[in-house]
Amino acid sequence: MRTDVVALILGWISLLLIIPLTFSMLMTILLDSFELAIQAFILPIILSGGLGYILLNFFVRLDTQERLRDKEAFSAVALAWPVIVFFGALPFWLSGVFHGPFTDSSFIDMSRGAVNSWFESMSGFTTTGSTVIAWQMSPNCVSSTADCIYAQPRGLLLWRSITQWLGGMGIIMLGMVLFARILGGGMSLARAELTGPSLARLRPRLQNTAMMLWGIYIGLTLLEMFLLRISGGMDAFDSINHALTTMPTGGFSTRDGSIGHYDSKAVEGIVIGFMFLAGINFSILSFIVFDRNLKKAFSDEEARNYIIILVTATIAVTLSLWFAGWAGGRAFRDAIFQIVSIGTSTGFGSADYVAQGNAWPTFTLLILFFLMVIGASAGSTGGGLKVLRFNLSFKVAWRELSRITNPRQVKPIRMNGEVIEEDYISLVVGLLIVWIALFVSSTLILALFMPSHDVETIASVVASALGNTGPALGAYGPSNTWASMNSGALIWTSLLMWLGRLELLTVLILLHRKTWARDERDSGGGGRSARKSFRLLLKRDK
Repeated sequence: MRTDVVALILGWISLLLIIPLTFSMLMTILLDSFELAIQAFILPIILSGGLGYILLNFFVRLDTQERLRDKEAFSAVALAWPVIVFFGALPFWLSGVFHGPFTDSSFIDMSRGAVNSWFESMSGFTTTGSTVIAWQMSPNCVSSTADCIYAQPRGLLLWRSITQWLGGMGIIMLGMVLFARILGGGMSLARAELTGPSLARLRPRLQNTAMMLWGIYIGLTLLEMFLLRISGGMDAFDSINHALTTMPTGGFSTRDGSIGHYDSKAVEGIVIGFMFLAGINFSILSFIVFDRNLKKAFSDEEARNYIIILVTATIAVTLSLWFAGWAGGRAFRDAIFQIVSIGTSTGFGSADYVAQGNAWPTFTLLILFFLMVIGASAGSTGGGLKVLRFNLSFKVAWRELSRITNPRQVKPIRMNGEVIEEDYISLVVGLLIVWIALFVSSTLILALFMPSHDVETIASVVASALGNTGPALGAYGPSNTWASMNSGALIWTSLLMWLGRLELLTVLILLHRKTWARDERDSGGGGRSARKSFRLLLKRDK
């Protein structure tokens, strides 16, 4: 392991995090108070900047940026996320969103507050959207508080939404736009962080690709803010926050009732549209936005399957609700929102499908569970195993069945007319096996942590965490927070969110002994100061 490479990436990402932390502090001053802003954000800013300065000054060599290999890229990305989550959790703990050092709380309550803050930050950056903000856990609420989430400081709610917006496209991808000269090895870093099996090189330089993807991301976010504001269903603050959490398919809402709080067809329609776009491979969106090539965009096999899955699921759930007694219009409205929300792993809710006395039929809940597992398209901000992988797995299974009757048959697997290499197919199958093994083992572990819950609840919580979906089934539906879980269950599910966001293998590579083996050929090289790094960043090509 070339630790100087890991230190370079972690150092710059720690410095990068100062920007959103400082912005959130300034907004907290504007929306809440100066005292709260300093209390919540000044320590994370100092710690994040201090870590970045130390790593870049004392652990980086002069030739570090030329030494990046896949091993270091994947390890650095896997390690960067817990570091980011830690700094992101501090504002929740220090501000009093949860019991912390500045609240009149016992040591046990403050310890649980630290776990809650870690969980909320992990749920935010991984775009899962599960929350533990509830009157039992937040000093800002009591049992009679009508809306506990909305009772939190505005600046902290904005920070909560920003964590999802940053996590959707990826902190490393943002770093590649700003620090491409310093980080180097961009393709390895991008492959390690971006969801989906592959990254299309849409422009000759990877930095240009990253800038183009971020341009689409920012543009769609701003457009949704505008449309939600003029819809008449949301005020400016809610419009901004919900746009920040829709495009990353995150699902954090400023209201306990999520999108259902507004009971607005216009709001639901706008959110459905942008959730759907966020679940499409951003390469497809680039063909539409920049190349005006609709034919190429809609000829993509995964995009077609993605649409077919959502449409078929919506029809099936609508009919099931209608037969169960829902009015036709209401059945379709509730079905399409929940299907797109769960299918893209966004996790917003407009209806409580597990509410006592009004629960949806078992058939519809099974569809929602399967959608949690499948997820959205590769290369999108959505979670889950991805439509592309399921499509390839189905083709592999069909090929093996065909070989039973014709053993000598040579039938390559194709996607969009191109032959898929066998090594890649093996990787996809291997990842599915690892996912199944992790799902089964995690279900058993959560059963130990949560002995009073039923199988439906535990299995759906695992699927929701691994798929970065947010709401689950059973006791943790869209209207319930995860606050009733004990600390062990919250810590374990937060680890599942981390694994799911980085698609298992990026994190699991840390467990391989060769990852940490020392490279005896690496010695010397000297260090460099952060000031030299900044000069290199700002230096122009001659």
